[in-house]
Amino acid sequence: MPETEILWIMSHKSIRQTDITTLPRSQFTALGFPKVFTPIDNFRLLPGSVKPEVTASLLAAMAAPVRNHVWVGTETGILKGINLQKKQAFNYTDVASITKGQEVTAMCWGDPQESEVLLGCGDGTVRVFSSEKSKFTEIHECRGGEGTFKGLAVMDNALVTCVESGLLKVWKAGDSDNLEVQVGAGIEKMRQCETQHQRFGTGGKETDLKIWDLERPEAPLFKAKNVRNDWLDLHVPVWIRDLGFLPGSEKIVTCTSHHQVRVYDPSSPQRRPVLEVLYEEDPLTALSITPDGRSVVVGNSRGNVAVIDLRKGRLLCALKGSAGSIRSIQCHSSMPIVASCGLDRFLRIHNYQNKELLHKVYLKSQLNCLLLTSREKWEEEDATSPAEQDVKEEEDAVWDNMETVVDKTSKKRQEVQIRANSETGTKNPTRKKKKCA
Repeated sequence: MPETEILWIMSHKSIRQTDITTLPRSQFTALGFPKVFTPIDNFRLLPGSVKPEVTASLLAAMAAPVRNHVWVGTETGILKGINLQKKQAFNYTDVASITKGQEVTAMCWGDPQESEVLLGCGDGTVRVFSSEKSKFTEIHECRGGEGTFKGLAVMDNALVTCVESGLLKVWKAGDSDNLEVQVGAGIEKMRQCETQHQRFGTGGKETDLKIWDLERPEAPLFKAKNVRNDWLDLHVPVWIRDLGFLPGSEKIVTCTSHHQVRVYDPSSPQRRPVLEVLYEEDPLTALSITPDGRSVVVGNSRGNVAVIDLRKGRLLCALKGSAGSIRSIQCHSSMPIVASCGLDRFLRIHNYQNKELLHKVYLKSQLNCLLLTSREKWEEEDATSPAEQDVKEEEDAVWDNMETVVDKTSKKRQEVQIRANSETGTKNPTRKKKKCA
């Protein structure tokens, strides 16, 4: 669409804008004021109808960074950002450009400032979205191995990916000799240690937990051993679905498709789990460890979410509300809240201490993964940014200076009605005044 064919609707009134950069609808709605402005396609504009200061305010608002609290990747390949304080959700992917097979299967932050969101897509590409620029800035070809991404991370300005076939690869910019490690077949999850970025945990179907140090990738640092055979002397199947590193400890927590929560301690001579907890009968699909490291939040394929005490190995509470399989869970780094999403298309934010459902957002698509910002004091964030406030003030000034347009047709009809009433002797009807009590 040409730059001269955008109509901006302001407070349900039209204002024509001719000298502004054309943006796709998905990016436009991400600017922070979807209810104030809406672009309408295929409309030819008349030049010279907007003041320069309004244009400057619009451009300033577009340059403002996006401050969403949750980022979600969908099964259709769309990146969604959710601002919980404003109760707004935005699509940042142009739906018209999406092709089949671009499902988002892995996400991570691109930098410590959380200004970049990295998406691992089903077509083997890693897309970089800049929240500062409100657009996708880079696309990296990271094809190798078979299957979709089961993990995505950043280590020393290099991308680390792992696919279902078990190929873990480090992608360095401008370096054709990339490190490759075969971590085992049937991988379901690869997770990076938050404190030691060179350490990764992997696991999957009939591939038990392994801890890798990519500075010494020849062999795993730790290789878990399966539990003993059951009472029939049969092999106990292994199927890790998610894992996490316990903060302030060497321990690792896993959840399995056989409804098991297991804790491993590489610092001990025992390679078998030091703790095992069973939760219901359905496969566990996602987990996240609380900041204090005392509990873990798990979700299963039925949609149940629960908090389990890792010290005593017992259920603390259940977080109700979900109706579909849970695909991703993440606890906040300091506040007692947890975000979860899944196949029921809802994003839910719970307080895992008092079990309160804080937010529930319907996002239209089936949700695969999420990122929860580490920012604190959400309630103290301004409801509107300074750029948006400037736009609102300019908008009010525009409409205050506009002339009132009178409909000539309706005025003529009123004159004809008055003339007819005078000929017939009928009084002009007026509204009765209410008497004061």
